[in-house]
Amino acid sequence: MSFSGDADILTQTALALARRSGGVSPRGHSLPPLLFFTDPDRTPEPWKIAQNLPQGSAVVYRAFSHPDAEATGLKLRAACDRAGIRLLVGKDEALATTIKADGLHLPEIDMARAEHLAKQYPHWLLTCALHGPLEGRSATGLDAFVVSPVFTAGGASRAKPDLGIEAFTQIIDALPCPAYGLGGIHPANAAQLLTTRACGIAGVEAISRAFSR
Repeated sequence: MSFSGDADILTQTALALARRSGGVSPRGHSLPPLLFFTDPDRTPEPWKIAQNLPQGSAVVYRAFSHPDAEATGLKLRAACDRAGIRLLVGKDEALATTIKADGLHLPEIDMARAEHLAKQYPHWLLTCALHGPLEGRSATGLDAFVVSPVFTAGGASRAKPDLGIEAFTQIIDALPCPAYGLGGIHPANAAQLLTTRACGIAGVEAISRAFSR
């Protein structure tokens, strides 16, 4: 599948980051260069975006206990299978097993769950949110962090001050595993991540807009 415009910029930048970082986690899992984070309000039909993503990408499905979580998850599972991409679920282990997800994305407060989950589901890709320095906490079991917000973000992160490239760089340089950048990343500023050791790009609205067709 070929891309143009904003979709091509995001894809090529993400691929460049993945190549530079090696694209493999400490647990030996390949890391998707591009992570599409869903949001019930901002991406009400995420399967329509998922089916257009470049092969090798992944979707992080955040259901936030929505009553239609399982039905939407199954639509996403089917779309991801058709597109040749992976599907992760935010926090909800039960939902992830029900829809046969490929992994789990943990909120920062649940970081300690990663070690147990890695033993129970060794085939799962495990990522975790991070909003500042790790500060001695254990990252055992994790494949990658998703550090945010790099730039001014939307949604629930709108009120959080952005880290900026300098602080983002300092945070990820000190981490024991690869890290994605999330928050306010769009085609016009994505190249700034090329000055860092980020392993790829994560996003909500920019990815949704670029791959809506």
